Amino acid sequence: MTGWPVNIDQFSKPIQKLWAMMEPCVLCPQQCRVDRTHNEYGICGISHLPRVSSITPHFGEESVLVGRGGSGTFFFAGCNLKCVFCQNYDISHHCAGEDVSVEHLAEQMIKLQAMGCSNINLVTASHLTGPIVAAIELARAKGLELPIVYNSGGYDSPGVIALLDGYVDIYMPDMKFSDPDVAEKLTGSSGYPQINQAAIVSMHQQVGDLIIEDGLARRGLLIRHLVLPDELSGSYDIIDFLAEEVSADTAINIMDQYRPCFRAVDYEQIIRRPTAEEIESPRRYARQKGLRLVD
Repeated sequence: MTGWPVNIDQFSKPIQKLWAMMEPCVLCPQQCRVDRTHNEYGICGISHLPRVSSITPHFGEESVLVGRGGSGTFFFAGCNLKCVFCQNYDISHHCAGEDVSVEHLAEQMIKLQAMGCSNINLVTASHLTGPIVAAIELARAKGLELPIVYNSGGYDSPGVIALLDGYVDIYMPDMKFSDPDVAEKLTGSSGYPQINQAAIVSMHQQVGDLIIEDGLARRGLLIRHLVLPDELSGSYDIIDFLAEEVSADTAINIMDQYRPCFRAVDYEQIIRRPTAEEIESPRRYARQKGLRLVD
C-alpha cells in the first residue's frame, strides 16, 4: 500500500486489512470514507498519523487495572463521537497532542512495561486501530507481555473487533445510551445503541467474561457506564441487555463522575450532576440482575 509512513507489508494480514480500511476510511460506524493517506480528516479529527496527548502510568482507572504500577495509558487525540458533555474535550474535540510514529508507540509500550505497569491501556482507540495494532505487533516482537486494554466509547464496528482478535486481551467499552434519540442529540452520532450493543456482543464472544487473577484483570469484557441525570443514559435497559443478552456475569463500572463540562450548559437536562439516588439505584438493579460491579 502507498501513502502511509510505514511499510504495511511487514505486518500480519489483519493489520494490513485495518490499514486498508483507512483509504477511504471505514474503520468505525461513522463511515466517513475520507482518504486519510492524503491528510483528509473525518469526524474523528485525525489523519494518517496517530496523535497522542499523553503516555503515562495512570492510577485513576479501575482498581483491577491499576495494581501497584498503574495502568500504562496512551491517551489518543480525536474521537469518533462528539459528546457535548465530554470532560476531555481538549483531547477528543480539539485533538490536542503530538503526532507520533508506529515505532514510537511500540517503544513506549516496552518502556511502560519496564516501569512496572499492569497493562497497556489504549484510550479512545476506535479511529486508530491500524497504527495501534501494528505497534502492538512490533512491541510483542521486542518482548511486550502485558495485557492489552482496548478502551473505547463503544461506537465500534464488529468487523473491526474481529480483526483485533489475538491483539486485545481486555475490552473496556462505554455503554453510554439505550435511547437512540438521546444518543444522537448528545453525541451527534446516529444508531448508537444498536451499534454499541452489536460491538459489545462481538467483544464478549472474543474474550468472554472478565478474568481477575491476584487482583488484576487479565482478559475479558469490562463495561463502563456513566450515569447521567434524569435517567438519560438508560441505565436499566443497558443492565437488562447485559444480563440477558451478553452474560449475567458481566463486569460493569457504573460511574458517578458526571459533571457538566464543555457544551453541557447548552442542554437543560444535563446541566446538573446526578443525585446520589440516581447513581445508587442502577447499581442496586445491576446487583439484582447478577452483574459484577467493579470500581
